[in-house]
Amino acid sequence: MARLGHPVAQAAVPSVSRFADGAPYRFEIPSVEGPEVLEAVVAEADRLNVPVARTSQGSGVMMLTDAEITQMARIGAERGIEVNLFLGPRAAWDTGAQAKLTQAVGAAARGNTMVAACVADALRACSLGIRSLLVGDLGVLDVLRRLKEDGTLPAGLVLKTSVLMPLTNAPTAAVYERLGATTVNVGTDLTVPHLAEIRAATRLPIDLYLEVPDDQGGFVRFYEAVEITRAAAPVYLKMGLRNAPNIYPSGGHLGVIPKDLGRERVRRAALVLRLIEQLDPELKRPGGGPAADLGVPVI
Repeated sequence: MARLGHPVAQAAVPSVSRFADGAPYRFEIPSVEGPEVLEAVVAEADRLNVPVARTSQGSGVMMLTDAEITQMARIGAERGIEVNLFLGPRAAWDTGAQAKLTQAVGAAARGNTMVAACVADALRACSLGIRSLLVGDLGVLDVLRRLKEDGTLPAGLVLKTSVLMPLTNAPTAAVYERLGATTVNVGTDLTVPHLAEIRAATRLPIDLYLEVPDDQGGFVRFYEAVEITRAAAPVYLKMGLRNAPNIYPSGGHLGVIPKDLGRERVRRAALVLRLIEQLDPELKRPGGGPAADLGVPVI
């Protein structure tokens, strides 16, 4: 393009921050709804040589049995993978009407009883070895921060904010960090300059959908992966799927669909990995083992 007189505009000043292992980016596979899906994701990652650092779940702790959580924790611990579980219940599944009309409040905790239920989910998950939780409500985030500080919850517990908790600017990112977030999911449609602004305001890892579910915009941003990584590092590249069914809450009634979707998300990550390594070979490839800043389960 430069030779033809149409150079591509330069991105923002590259971020010099990195994950604990020195990598500028990692892959996160979302919608890993139970141990069978996690096993399928791990097997596909091995087959395609994709270094998956984190998996996240969307149905919530309350939709898993103790045995299922324990099995997921065991797999994560053995593989050095962070296993992130969503807290619930949430407004979208509650008796209220607003969340039926807009996703803007879909993950909110309606009333103190629902906040207490989220805390109960957190205590249960941690007691079974989980060390990473997905939080969709600002008040719940602050309560969990306080419980970490007083020793009720593990000090190293990862608190990841949900994409349903809008984060679209630097001041909001700073607020989330003050309230206890340890990794922040940002808006799916943010530009590279927007991401650079957020990076300048917080030390926390940024989580960004590189392929976005339809109900969050449906974007496919593979060719932006390098510029996103340069501007936002350390960044989790989340591999969602467009043109895919919503599987929340998940369960046996969906058959093999969650497993097939999990495998395809890993395949999408392999496509992105090839692009990154072709477009910028200098970007360090993520490691395949545990790192100090990962919320790997404890068993």
